[in-house]
Amino acid sequence: MSDLIKEIEKRKTFGIISHPDAGKTTLTEKLLLFGGAIQEAGAVKSNKIKKGATSDFMEIERQRGISVATSVLAFEYRDHKINILDTPGHKDFAEDTYRTLTAVDSVIVVIDVAKGVEEQTEKLVQVCRMRNIPMLVFINKLDREGKDAFDLLDEVEQKLGLTVCPLSLPIGMGSDFQGIYNIWENNIQLFLEEKKQKVGEAIKFNDINDTSIDDVIGEKAAATLREELDLVQSVYPEFNREDYMKGDLQPVFFGSALNNFGVRELLDAFIDIAPMPQPKESETRLVKPEESAFTGFVFKIHANMDPKHRDRLAFVKIVSGTFKRNENYLLVREGKKMKFSSPNAFFADKKEVVDESFPGDIVGLHDTGSFRIGDTLTGGEKLSFKGIPSFSPEHFRYINNSDPLKAKQLAKGIDQLMDEGVAQLFTLEMNNRKIIGTVGALQYEVIQYRLEHEYGAKCTYEPLSMHKACWVEADEKSDEFKEFARLKQRFLARDKYNQLVFLADSSFTIHMTQEKFPNVKLHFISEFKNA
Repeated sequence: MSDLIKEIEKRKTFGIISHPDAGKTTLTEKLLLFGGAIQEAGAVKSNKIKKGATSDFMEIERQRGISVATSVLAFEYRDHKINILDTPGHKDFAEDTYRTLTAVDSVIVVIDVAKGVEEQTEKLVQVCRMRNIPMLVFINKLDREGKDAFDLLDEVEQKLGLTVCPLSLPIGMGSDFQGIYNIWENNIQLFLEEKKQKVGEAIKFNDINDTSIDDVIGEKAAATLREELDLVQSVYPEFNREDYMKGDLQPVFFGSALNNFGVRELLDAFIDIAPMPQPKESETRLVKPEESAFTGFVFKIHANMDPKHRDRLAFVKIVSGTFKRNENYLLVREGKKMKFSSPNAFFADKKEVVDESFPGDIVGLHDTGSFRIGDTLTGGEKLSFKGIPSFSPEHFRYINNSDPLKAKQLAKGIDQLMDEGVAQLFTLEMNNRKIIGTVGALQYEVIQYRLEHEYGAKCTYEPLSMHKACWVEADEKSDEFKEFARLKQRFLARDKYNQLVFLADSSFTIHMTQEKFPNVKLHFISEFKNA
């Protein structure tokens, strides 16, 4: 058992979240660079380096320069095993991010110094606060002109409702940017413009009033720095790890991920303070990581990570015990035993087979269609982790087959992409027409692209004006339900799991339906039984 506890203590599993373009994927790259996992980082937008970012492995991501799927990366740093989940920032892929947040123990929130707190950041932070996930804030792009550090700290407090505690401070900004004063380690790190891809040495100071600071950064900058440090000490709370762990206090770091600046400080502090794998609530009890029996859950399914092999991987977060290769495990929903001969550990699109994995690790299991998002795997115990909900889509379109000879490929492609949670499929009861519902319009492009390139099937869409998908909960034998089904038959469909769905064309329709049929309950989340 002590070996298991040692392994648990070594692990840190976290997600990186932000609004698109705040530099999330670039930060992920630089963390890998410091962890020695890659030799050269490919900035997503940089024209000088033609490599794509390591964590953007889908062809469409490289073309667009955005992340559209969560990728999992692992590396070793200072005797710790770090698992990063780089999430899509784009709001059209928010559902993938919400699901990923069920698999992390802490989060780094990336904020652009010029744009400040943006809409998508607000939504994601709200999800983290609902779950009390410990958060670290990284204010990025300091080598560009941006908002004043204290104005940004105020904005983070007001817009995100966080209690911040700066652990580093910038010295200047944009063209005047000289470096960072690291409050956590009490040193100054200088930014050397000519060595953009390398980091200047940190110069340690035991006393902020040391006059040699003036020689290093100039008298004016040193005076401003001392004033700002006084302000930090008088205005902001001192860092308290217990408050951070409860989600009540958020440390803030400044830096420039593109120029490798402030990233090492962030990583070092993160190793010191971030939580190791945490217990997780199941429907019957709280499961602790140090339990000897294995448990884990599927939070993501991804098809065709390797287009040559048409493979499908289920991403499993290990909650407790040790996961071993070639052992039998129970897929609780189906009640069947399964054995995995080649479980994978991840490094973006590179995978390697692992013999055993521990709590906090993410394992990829080859899937022949058995898994669904939210499934629980155990060593035999019948328990289910609290489900990962599907929200009602915002956009709806009919999907049509462009090539009748490829009907089989299209059906398989749609089936697998829906299993991944890319979108939701509804089949009309009346005529079996298929409708795809998504959180954002960009999803349709991704689906069309992937159907063609991964399954050899072409599709077209037809617009459909719908407001919400409402999952129906009712006694199907009652007269009230029969009358509801008769009147609304044109708008009734089944989702992928055969649950009845009412497609409402307006909020007025929903309101009138609920008044007329009080015993027919309408839900906007598919897992209402668990919710």
